[in-house]
Amino acid sequence: MTRIDTSKPHPARMYDWFLGGKDNYPVDEEMARQLLTLDSRGRDMARVNRAFMHRATRWLGAGGVRQFLDIGSGIPTEPNLHQIAQQVAPESRVVYCDNDPIVLAHAEALLRSTPEGATAYIQADARDPESILERAGNVLDFTRPIALSLLALLHFVDDEDGAYELLHRLVERLPSGSYLVLSHVTGDFDPENAEKARAMYKQRGLTLRPRTREEFTRFFDGLELAEPGVSLTADWHPELGEVVPVAGDAPIPGYAGVARKP
Repeated sequence: MTRIDTSKPHPARMYDWFLGGKDNYPVDEEMARQLLTLDSRGRDMARVNRAFMHRATRWLGAGGVRQFLDIGSGIPTEPNLHQIAQQVAPESRVVYCDNDPIVLAHAEALLRSTPEGATAYIQADARDPESILERAGNVLDFTRPIALSLLALLHFVDDEDGAYELLHRLVERLPSGSYLVLSHVTGDFDPENAEKARAMYKQRGLTLRPRTREEFTRFFDGLELAEPGVSLTADWHPELGEVVPVAGDAPIPGYAGVARKP
């Protein structure tokens, strides 16, 4: 049985706390509350990111994509990606991947697929793309387009740890016509507090690497960005989902984009 480490916070469990879930531990809540002292809209950030996933999945499904690989999936919160995809097309096939054993404990919820489609879960680290791709190949057909999503994940991988190289290794295995879906925290609007958050993560042995718009856009090099290109997460095709109410008038500090592999 895989041991769940409750000695330090985990991003998936903190995200769950921000979304109002109960699958987290005191250490996760403690750090999440400390992050709220830097920006009280932490829950808004999580909801806005979640809503982007819903909209992007609907957009991809409407465009004919029937295969999805979601790396850094986190603890399932309904409706999850496979439910959105299979609402659009019941034959959609979805593979989730996360490295936190607590997500595996909830995999049964993830595996409730439509009869026509398929849903599977891989416990693996995003830093091991070859293993993820090999195991995903048991469910997905890598000769047909796949939507690869890394939502609110790459800001946990520093440049020195090969964030851009990691993504390149994943994308290069995708067939033509596939899509890359990304969202990412930025410090563009409040550099001082972004640096404080980065230090807070470092004190706990974790990585946080907010990126500028230009740094985020680099992840899409060689791909064809879909309209509206790189945008604030809340501004990517808002017509495809419900409006997420947020506090104040300042932008939620995150970028998102969807791009096609030629």
